[in-house]
Amino acid sequence: MKKRIEYEQKTSLNPDWVREQIAHFMEEDIPNGDITTEAIITASTPVMAQINSGEDFVFCGSSVIPYCFPESCKIGIKIEDGQQVNSGVTLATITGFSGDILTYERVSLNLIQRLCGISTETKKYCDLNLPNNFKVMDTRKTTPGLRLFEKYAVSVGGGWNHRLDLSSGILIKDNHLQVAGSVKAAVELSREQNRNNLPIELEVDTLNQLREGLDMDVDGFLLDNMSPKLVQDAVTIIRSHPNGETIFVEASGGINYDTLESYAWTGIDAVSMSAITTQASAVDIKLEFIE
Repeated sequence: MKKRIEYEQKTSLNPDWVREQIAHFMEEDIPNGDITTEAIITASTPVMAQINSGEDFVFCGSSVIPYCFPESCKIGIKIEDGQQVNSGVTLATITGFSGDILTYERVSLNLIQRLCGISTETKKYCDLNLPNNFKVMDTRKTTPGLRLFEKYAVSVGGGWNHRLDLSSGILIKDNHLQVAGSVKAAVELSREQNRNNLPIELEVDTLNQLREGLDMDVDGFLLDNMSPKLVQDAVTIIRSHPNGETIFVEASGGINYDTLESYAWTGIDAVSMSAITTQASAVDIKLEFIE
């Protein structure tokens, strides 16, 4: 049954946007040129380099690497996004001037290492014993400036994207409730200002708040910092309510790799967790010139 909340998924990246972001990153790294490379590299003969894996991971970079180097460089992608790779595998080849490759090397590797780390961490959670159609979702706890990249990496790893930004969905959280004074007031105020007819999701940490939200006919619930037993009780209340089967229900807060399965089988639609982005470690990737 279709749920009332379906957030947009970041399943592709616009090449022009990627190039624009790389240009911004390079402004930080070469504000006055790459003085070391410019002093040492004088030959203009094209060379070839390889980007190689230094450990096992889930690859995320085929939609990024081609736009990480100057247009004078020719990129050959050897692995597709989402593939599991082992240590020592060639991910891509780069043919171009050695100076250009060296100047862009660090920024490019930093980004790809980060994205592969997220796709690998996400896949680890998604490979647990989870119900069909259950969603392992990310959060807005992403690196400033890298959100689109990181949410794409979550998608590559088999995860799902929660709302992209504060303009993409209405999520009434505990601090909103405190300021508004009640669930009823917060929902009513949100509806009054909801010019784009966005679905309204309510974060609750008690069953009383949940019942108030059901009376206000919200579109979804985020069950915050509840035990699996309490989450199961909340799901029973929601699904027995008129049209309750269409309400989107997620759990969040304090859920980790060891406890995810116990939450997934309570009947919720998803778990949103920051761990797949904030706890992902950059993987080992190297750029090496071919003799």
